[in-house]
Amino acid sequence: MTYWHKGWAWLIGPLLVGLVAVGLAQGSEEATRLNRALWSAYPYLPLLLMPAAFAALAWVCRNWFPGAQGSGIPQAIAAMEVHDRIQPSSLLSLRIAFGKVLLTIGGLAAGASIGREGPTVQIGASIMHAFRGRGPLNGEQQRRTLILAGGAAGIAAAFNTPLAGIMFAIEELSSQHVFKANSSTLITVVLSGLVSLSLLGNYTYFGTTATTLDWRSGALAIVVCGIAGGLGGGLFSRLMIRSSAGLPGRAGRFARSRPYAWAASCGLGVALLGVVTDGLVFGTGYEPTRMTLEQSGALPWYFGAAKFLATLMSSAAGIPGGIFAPSLAVGAGIGDNVAALLPALAPHSAMVLLVMAAYLAGVTRAPLTSFIIMMEMTDSHHMLMPLMATALIASAASKLVCRTPLYHTLAERMLPAASAGTPGRH
Repeated sequence: MTYWHKGWAWLIGPLLVGLVAVGLAQGSEEATRLNRALWSAYPYLPLLLMPAAFAALAWVCRNWFPGAQGSGIPQAIAAMEVHDRIQPSSLLSLRIAFGKVLLTIGGLAAGASIGREGPTVQIGASIMHAFRGRGPLNGEQQRRTLILAGGAAGIAAAFNTPLAGIMFAIEELSSQHVFKANSSTLITVVLSGLVSLSLLGNYTYFGTTATTLDWRSGALAIVVCGIAGGLGGGLFSRLMIRSSAGLPGRAGRFARSRPYAWAASCGLGVALLGVVTDGLVFGTGYEPTRMTLEQSGALPWYFGAAKFLATLMSSAAGIPGGIFAPSLAVGAGIGDNVAALLPALAPHSAMVLLVMAAYLAGVTRAPLTSFIIMMEMTDSHHMLMPLMATALIASAASKLVCRTPLYHTLAERMLPAASAGTPGRH
């Protein structure tokens, strides 16, 4: 019976993670289509809708689903480290997972520049953590293993990239502990990925590209793209960390004393950017990124900078939503700029791919996860070595701008906030 209970958790849990991840993916797609339809029919509606939506999302999150704010990855990391300082249920629970799904879809429907991949990590970790205490699943080691497996399964199911899920567990979730590639963790990742694969098919987020890059002629492109993406990602991380600690001056006092009005202000800022860019900055950024990757000159030169600002304001608002997909979109915009400035350096699609991986590595400081995600999501296995080298250069360049990793810094700040009953905003 003991073995049945243990096996039950490691079989049923990943299936639930995969099903919820697929449901969130489908809901996010519908929400994005709704936002696109509303914006197309009423171009100035976001100026009214988004401030109200951001304020409402922030209110619901704070009052009904505390702990569901932000991407969710810092919560999963913090839950690995809590020991006796706080109750893990303030960071991971089925209630939080339910709120995360609803509010992430709501944010995308409103047009927030957010993604669903980070939220799926917290959802997966919450689902697996709910099995703690059942049968032999007791103790600190079992608790960490459940969180680790659930978070990795969330990435695998969200991106449809099982290998990236395992690497994410190694680089991010277990960076403070020795990662044990035991059968439980691997089964969780593989099963959740199979659920996603069977229901959604073997899709690629950003299409496919046959672009290649020769090492002898492309070494300079790798260095340039790695530095450009790494510095950009490091800047984003630094601004995110700074905003999580509280903005200086009047803006900081306003955000602390009137959080819902602050969220509305952030929503208005994203709406203004959306109106100026014909809606390009709204949502995850999948479509504009695919356009940039497949066709040179498909997007305006300011797309990368505008998406950067829209993602920063969406995150600063304190609403649920991830930064993985928007970061890849920002990277695509920057890559398009680099390719336009240095057209002879490498093929356009190759440079876009490289900067996407570089920017994500600069933001997350997880280079191996970043290049694997890019390789699997665009079916660019032939770009393995250039992507790997670029991501490693970008991670090093990011440290010049932001010394501490984003997710772990936010997780550390979340622990004392959560112990007081008010989880941090990110």
